[in-house]
Amino acid sequence: MSQSPTAPANPFFPGDASDTETVVEDEGRIQTVLAALDDADCRTILEATDENVLSATEISEVCHLPPATTYRKLEMLSEAGLLEERTRISLSGKHPSEYVRRVDEVVVSLAAGGRTTLQVTPRDTP
Repeated sequence: MSQSPTAPANPFFPGDASDTETVVEDEGRIQTVLAALDDADCRTILEATDENVLSATEISEVCHLPPATTYRKLEMLSEAGLLEERTRISLSGKHPSEYVRRVDEVVVSLAAGGRTTLQVTPRDTP
């Protein structure tokens, strides 16, 4: 099975070679990430894609989520930069997207004056 990226570059790690943690200070990006992490279904999907590369259908089955909910949550996680979307190449000619968790750790820091930052550590994706 061959895989190739289909999603735009990850907002935390521009370029696939990056393996260092990134500090995020943009309030909009922080809110997007925290909203995804606050969602129980999103957390379930992140757990399912921890070590497995799964299609949306597989995620729906493994996480016991309706397909429409699965697609909404996948969009939310992808926009937050927490999932990587790839193309699964198959001999049948159908090439569904597949997903894998992109980050290993997200640390929230609160500084004086109400300033919030995220430290995002990438992971080696399967």
